[in-house]
Amino acid sequence: MTILGIDTGGTFTDFLMYDGKKIVSYKLLSTPEEPSKAIIDGIHYLCKDIKEVSIIHGMTIGTNALLEGKISRTALITTKGFEDIISIGRGNRLDLYDIFIDSKNDLTDSNLRFSVQERIDINGNILTPINKEELNNIIKLIQSDKSIEAIAVCLLFSYKNPIHESIIKSHLSSINLPVSISSDILPEYREYERSSATLLNASLIPIMNEYLSKIKKNITNTKIRIMQSNGGSMAVQKVIEEPIHTILSGPAGGVQGAFQIAKQIGIDKIITVDMGGTSTDISLCNGRINISTNNEINNIPIKIPMINIYTIGAGGGSIAFIDDGGALNVGPLSAGANPGPICYGKGDQVTITDAHLFLGRIVPKYFLGESMPLRHDLIQNYFNDMSKKLNITPLELAEGIIKIVNHKMEQAIRLISIEKGFDTKNFTLLSFGGAGGLHACELMKSLSINKLIIPSNPGLLSALGMILSDISKDYSKSILKELGQLTKDELDNYYDSLIIKINHDFREEGFDEKNIQFEKYLDLRYIGQSYELTIPLTDDYLNDFHSYHKQLYSYSNPKLPTELVNIRVKAIINTIKPPIHPVKEDNLKKTNPIIKYGQMYFNNQWYEIPIYKRELLTPSAEITGPAIIVEYSATTFLPPNFNLKVDHFLNLHILSKNH
Repeated sequence: MTILGIDTGGTFTDFLMYDGKKIVSYKLLSTPEEPSKAIIDGIHYLCKDIKEVSIIHGMTIGTNALLEGKISRTALITTKGFEDIISIGRGNRLDLYDIFIDSKNDLTDSNLRFSVQERIDINGNILTPINKEELNNIIKLIQSDKSIEAIAVCLLFSYKNPIHESIIKSHLSSINLPVSISSDILPEYREYERSSATLLNASLIPIMNEYLSKIKKNITNTKIRIMQSNGGSMAVQKVIEEPIHTILSGPAGGVQGAFQIAKQIGIDKIITVDMGGTSTDISLCNGRINISTNNEINNIPIKIPMINIYTIGAGGGSIAFIDDGGALNVGPLSAGANPGPICYGKGDQVTITDAHLFLGRIVPKYFLGESMPLRHDLIQNYFNDMSKKLNITPLELAEGIIKIVNHKMEQAIRLISIEKGFDTKNFTLLSFGGAGGLHACELMKSLSINKLIIPSNPGLLSALGMILSDISKDYSKSILKELGQLTKDELDNYYDSLIIKINHDFREEGFDEKNIQFEKYLDLRYIGQSYELTIPLTDDYLNDFHSYHKQLYSYSNPKLPTELVNIRVKAIINTIKPPIHPVKEDNLKKTNPIIKYGQMYFNNQWYEIPIYKRELLTPSAEITGPAIIVEYSATTFLPPNFNLKVDHFLNLHILSKNH
């Protein structure tokens, strides 16, 4: 069967297809006004003569809806007296000394919050049965408001006993609206985070249903799975029911692809930098892909397992501007796919891509495999006008734009590495995305990272990660018990109860439970702490917790009692993946990879440099900077004092001469 990975970004939509023999790549400008259009057009172009296709699709639909405030109008039903939990939140202050700050970002209006008389205690015992008369009145009120598009239900202690939420869901079946209950979405303690996750999930269901329905309606002979934020994929129907799992769907594919490439060449410690047209996504993998449950987007907590990815508004389309203080700044606003950078032919605001082109670091003719030549003739006047306002030269403006965005990316990498107790010298930088190779060498140098790898076809690595991903789901259960009071048999029983549910869910989707692999984790904390750390379940998990605690916070205390907050299980089914074999030099026809020479400006100096076509670089080929390497999906800039060598998987290994 043909496998097709699709990654929708803010500027480009990427396609990577494997037909059992070869990999075919394709990029289209995204269509933000109608996101499904680029998807459908690309599938029709690539798959018109193929009988059966298996698609794994990564998206930003949920993220964009949340960031833009375009989520569906959603009602919340909760326990009497707890209607305003979603507004009260945690009371955290993003800026301690800003008395005017408004950090609240409510997911539903106060007039859409309903409460019902019921109570379950901390042990799951029913104290007050649900008031059916109140519930029926709430249903009538919801039915009378035609603007409501979805319903979320989050009751006190339903993670211990979901019976009352199930009753409410059953009664709501008479209303033709999607319903999310917290015991399905996030069966864990902490009412605010559970309410937030359930509300967000419900509010995304109509949006996701409309988007996926358009795709399914316009394509045939396909099986579609959707990339999740945890690095695995799930069925379309499950995504429509639980769209919250796709919030970081696209970026997760990039980390998955980067980690697989690194494993292939024997590297297990990497920092991934995925720079596309709109944003840069950064993640640290210390021997494994790092999964976090303490996530937040737009000040809204999303406590579901996601690959730990830090995103900043720095992409090729990020707009340069003069701020209120008269200084040059860049991003986070992006020109996106439409109108795009000035050099795309429609834009009228200077972007990072325009700056690279102005400095000669992008070759106009070879952009996107010569299918989309850039307009160098359009950018000069814009650089002249902007540089005059700043009282600098156009070249200083262009270099200033690059230096500012490099600094922002450097700070982001420091945040997920050095500030978390990791020494960047112990990691390899793995850079990808259409714009990643233009900045990676300078990032490597500023962070004292010893080695940089740019994989083959870096602008499509997220799509590759999708077809390399497995089917997976995450399950959790709140325990809240001191480890000293917990026997091994009790712990095993907790895990066994989750595995019974996992087997049932996978059987319903048509999978054989014999093929499921399980990864077990624990959320641990010292008694009295507010937050916990997630640790793999090993024979020595308690010492692992103390060690990890010390790495993150510079201290640990094994004498303190430790509490088990949650148990977690990741269920995985391996999928058929395209094999990636090393290239044999004997089978290659060697051709001069230098296709021309050009002028490039770097650090106040013009250079005459060779321009290499990456497809012509063979294993063991070496290049000394300055140079530019062009390929279909990206451009790599090799500054002076950097060396490059090609490995047998055609990855570029870059070292600084200073190391």
